[in-house]
Amino acid sequence: MGSRAAAERLLEAGAVLVDGQSRGKSHKLAGGEEIAIEPPEPAAAAPVVPPPELTVAYSDEHLIVVDKPAGVVVHPAPGHASGTLAHALAAAGAEGGEEDRPGIVHRLDRDTSGLLVVARSHQTYERLQRLVRRRALTREYLGLVVGKPPSRRGTIDAPIGRDRHDRLRHSLDTATPRAAVTHFELDELLPRHALLRVRLETGRTHQIRVHLAAIDLPVSGDPLYGVARDLGLERQFLHATRLAFDHPVTGAPVDVTSPLPPDLAAALERARGS
Repeated sequence: MGSRAAAERLLEAGAVLVDGQSRGKSHKLAGGEEIAIEPPEPAAAAPVVPPPELTVAYSDEHLIVVDKPAGVVVHPAPGHASGTLAHALAAAGAEGGEEDRPGIVHRLDRDTSGLLVVARSHQTYERLQRLVRRRALTREYLGLVVGKPPSRRGTIDAPIGRDRHDRLRHSLDTATPRAAVTHFELDELLPRHALLRVRLETGRTHQIRVHLAAIDLPVSGDPLYGVARDLGLERQFLHATRLAFDHPVTGAPVDVTSPLPPDLAAALERARGS
């Protein structure tokens, strides 16, 4: 016998016919009616997307540093059941943490490119997590913003969380604030823009984009918090350009860099000439 919830779903979908007509769940039967159920067609299965190819910036038996392209989701989420970076990492031997995000201790937004460090064992995963908690994992980004910063360097110390009015956004106006600290330094001043080198002390969702927008320096090309399609960009100008840390097993220093990808390098040239 089906559940009450399943029956309600059929009614809401208009799949229950009384004497040939669709009726809602508030309809009362008089007795003697003919009832038929026409279940809706099952939803088509989402196409299986192959995992992306990995660009490896550094690797050893304990960990791997990958250079993620823009447009790739880090781990499975609603609407992204396949084709994520996590699927490719699992095939490359990543281990530790949750089964659907093996070895992943920090993440990047889908349209942010750049470097991620991933564990290849449960022990390395736990040690990398400790580095993150101690804020001993240096994460530097290059971000192009619209406007001129008030100083050559600065720190934004402002808790952020899910926005009170828009669940797709994060902001300072939130009922669930979490500590967030972002440091920035001017790398290049341009006619209408500024190239910033940004360092994360914490790693909240959309942190850099939210913090820079909060001080009136929106990220170029950012459709959610910044200036969409600025300089012809199809995504936010944000690239995780450097990762530096003491190796969690050997203790040796690891310092990996990634150059700007072609779309951001081209936008930077346009900004220099604007």
